[in-house]
Amino acid sequence: MQSVVRIRKGRKPKDVSRDHLAAISMDPDPRKRRIQMIQALIPIALQQVESLLVAELEELTGPRYARDGGREGLVRWGRQGGSVYLLDQKVPIQVPRVRDLRRREEVPLGTYQEFQSPLAADRSLFGRILGGLSCRGYDRTSRLAPESFGLSSSTVSRRFIEASAARLRELRERRLEGYDFVAVFLDGKLFAGETIVSAVGVTLQGEKIILGFSQTTTENEVACRELLQDLVDRGLSSENGLLFVLDGGKGLRKAVSAVFGRRTPVQRCQWHKRENVVSYLPKSRQAAMRKRLLRAQEIPDHGKAKEALLKIHRELLLENESAARSLLEGLDETLTLQRLGLFEVLSRSFKTTNVIESVQSGIGRRTDKVDHWKNSNQLQRWMASALLEIEPGLRKVCGCRHLYKLRDALQGITQVKAVA
Repeated sequence: MQSVVRIRKGRKPKDVSRDHLAAISMDPDPRKRRIQMIQALIPIALQQVESLLVAELEELTGPRYARDGGREGLVRWGRQGGSVYLLDQKVPIQVPRVRDLRRREEVPLGTYQEFQSPLAADRSLFGRILGGLSCRGYDRTSRLAPESFGLSSSTVSRRFIEASAARLRELRERRLEGYDFVAVFLDGKLFAGETIVSAVGVTLQGEKIILGFSQTTTENEVACRELLQDLVDRGLSSENGLLFVLDGGKGLRKAVSAVFGRRTPVQRCQWHKRENVVSYLPKSRQAAMRKRLLRAQEIPDHGKAKEALLKIHRELLLENESAARSLLEGLDETLTLQRLGLFEVLSRSFKTTNVIESVQSGIGRRTDKVDHWKNSNQLQRWMASALLEIEPGLRKVCGCRHLYKLRDALQGITQVKAVA
């Protein structure tokens, strides 16, 4: 876990880490951006908070002891105790008061109210809790200053519930019209005893975007179809063609056909196909057969690759008919990249479901330490929080500069479908 900034008498405070600065959102409002920056800069933050409060105070009431300036009827009215958020801690300060003599009421300071919203705190809290820090151990590891109030485990838990619920809404309501997608990866992962089917889109520029997920017991067609239909309702378009990369589950394949059409191009994961085939064979034969299948699948030419795989199929018919049937099932869709003439330039990222499985691995690192799942809402909140935490760090797919070739090939298929 990252070291925590501390303020101690007679010592120079540690610098703020780059991760804290990187977590600050780039809000278009410069004033809000400054407030978020101040919340991350310790220990000068308190001085800057006070300067912002004084600046607003002078704007409302004029300079101290001046007879003019400020807004008519507004006067200074002493100070009172308050607190502001600095990262994930509430720190006590003295807050200036302003009173409207005409209306006989207190005038709240907008700057002070903005520091009451722990936006940066929630971001920091997310990172620590998703990184494996328990709510009970949070207080003793997150002290920023000796005079800070700290956060109890119940407070941390309540705030995490509120913040993670907001992330779940954000993911569910995310609009997709503004993205130009060329591919969608779909895969299921066992998560807290449930199967979570996730979707990751790849844009024409090669960027990976989290599209959504669905909680189900298996990769069944109904749940997968509802997930895909939700993506369409939120703006996912197949007008320019989409390549779907699947692990080979029948429910996923049927759902893609039901929502996007039977002729929608699908690349079946070649790794999953190899493992399914060799699972029927004795362990003494698995390594050799795995190598043979890999060599055949790696042939860039579609005709030659299919011929090599069919040769293996004929041999398997004599050795193990179950393995032979497994190889033949969906064989053409394991060679979709070869059929499109793009295997050499795009196979590294698109011949398997590694793109989405790396995302699922990141989810595991953030959730595996949770011992007890209370209900579906908790599970989905954690899932959405982990996905959105992972997304900014996702790299572009390998071969992204060749994705325009994939777009051209997909558009050709789309035109054929339209004629048919």
